[in-house]
Amino acid sequence: MRAVKSKDARFDGWFFTGVVTTGIYCRPSCPAVPPKPENMRFHPSAAAAQQAGFRACKRCRPDASPGSPQWNERADLVARAMRLIADGVVDRDGVPGLARKLGYSVRQVERQLRAELGAGPLALARAQRAQTARLLIETSTVPMADIAFAAGFASVRAFNDTIREVFARSPSELRTRATHRTEPVTAGSLSLRLPFRRPLCPDNLFGHLIATAVPGVEEWRGGAYRRTLRLAHGHGVVSLRPGPKHIDCTLALTDLRDLSAAITRCRWLLDLDADPEAVDEQLGADPVLAPLVAKDPGRRVPRTVDAAEFAVRAVLGQQVSTAAARTHAGRLVTAYGEPVADPAGGGLTHLFPEPAAIDPRALAMPRSRKDTLAGLLAALDSGELDLGPGADWTAAREKLAGLPGFGPWTVEVVAMRGLGDPDAFTPTDLGIRKAAESLGLPSTAKTLTAHATAWRPWRAYAVQYLWGASAHAINRIPA
Repeated sequence: MRAVKSKDARFDGWFFTGVVTTGIYCRPSCPAVPPKPENMRFHPSAAAAQQAGFRACKRCRPDASPGSPQWNERADLVARAMRLIADGVVDRDGVPGLARKLGYSVRQVERQLRAELGAGPLALARAQRAQTARLLIETSTVPMADIAFAAGFASVRAFNDTIREVFARSPSELRTRATHRTEPVTAGSLSLRLPFRRPLCPDNLFGHLIATAVPGVEEWRGGAYRRTLRLAHGHGVVSLRPGPKHIDCTLALTDLRDLSAAITRCRWLLDLDADPEAVDEQLGADPVLAPLVAKDPGRRVPRTVDAAEFAVRAVLGQQVSTAAARTHAGRLVTAYGEPVADPAGGGLTHLFPEPAAIDPRALAMPRSRKDTLAGLLAALDSGELDLGPGADWTAAREKLAGLPGFGPWTVEVVAMRGLGDPDAFTPTDLGIRKAAESLGLPSTAKTLTAHATAWRPWRAYAVQYLWGASAHAINRIPA
């Protein structure tokens, strides 16, 4: 109630408020006059609000708020299911496919989602389809029939009915209203804004991605980080430019059905659904970290668009410099990556190769590292190792630790940047040890881990602040 009265944007995406007198639902920060308490109904998801008969507010656009940070912070069934739904699994494989990936029955998945979110997987996926459709309607000139199927609707009629129900306007009316404030773009190329909770420190986030960019797959060009994406129905190229209030995102897709998944992966890559105030409040309570947090509040964990890709890159980077790791990865891409055209005429030339396409024996690396990579590739290709959006973090860690050549550093860096575990910690990392020594923190792995207990469950963010204590290139955006 207090969050709604104070219009606190920190809680956007955490919950939604339905107003019984108007029949609309809003984000907590809606600029409209707050309704009377007795007229408010609180819903844990947009899908639950829609199922209760509320339509989206036209002023605050609750469908465009940042996602709940819970789904990226937790590793339980509901959080794993939400990550998979956001990645489009229900649209591609249905609810049975979602249940199979989670290792539970359809009934168990339905029951737990309804209990916590007030809606089942179909309703949650429907809410996402509506959001994707609205984005295409308002920012492109794509015909409505094509939008319907690109957003995942089974028919044009279902598309029309859903848009009217959720937004209280027909698709044509939404497009007409948007033409005076949005510059339409051609089909296959979309420009949009990715919201986030402030503060956000772009220096380490983009700096890390730029410093470790794989030639041909990633680049920094014209003030934007660009990379290729391997998606379910084709491929894409994304351009991400940091801004004070949002991230400017331009997507070029070979198949518009991949739009929702592409947006989800970009948000995941940049950790945009994080709750920086909660993170910084806890880490700032440590007198040693407090000055670092005050200097650069809102540090995010630079992640990846594909955890399997990152695991391969982590092996290539074992015990070598950042520059050497980029060189090894670039050679791998040239040898086994799928060539693609860069629609902007930049330096992007390939998709990162799939595990099954890589022959580690042909790579110029020490024998021990070839064996490590071979073990990883075999586990990924066979399905024994799941690093996807719905992966069980504990099971993935155990499987990684059992592979030859996977020590604590490699396991934890994959957990941090690939799986997205906010509590992943790398006390053996050279940069962390040097930062600890310079700051007067315990510098051995055992003693630093003991000290870091107070940082839980945000140790992955503490790593970012410790890395930020050095002058390494990962901490700055090129001029």
